[in-house]
Amino acid sequence: MANNDLNDINKRIEKLKIQKNILRANSEQNINRKQRTKRLIEKGALLEKYFEIDYLTVEETEDFLKIFSEYIKANKPKKYQKKEK
Repeated sequence: MANNDLNDINKRIEKLKIQKNILRANSEQNINRKQRTKRLIEKGALLEKYFEIDYLTVEETEDFLKIFSEYIKANKPKKYQKKEK
């Protein structure tokens, strides 16, 4: 009887460890998602502020950015260029 109880407890411990790992992974994903959301909101606010385009729709904003996209990418200062890994 004691051996059977011990096996049940060990199985329960393993299940709890798995649940803990799943919760930890979900928590990290949630943190990453929140960080990305915050970054997108901040960048969008800067875009509206410096280009004074807060009155444009999302589609109009995309069209506006497409107009300047190639020029900006081609003339981006080195300190703002994506670093190669």
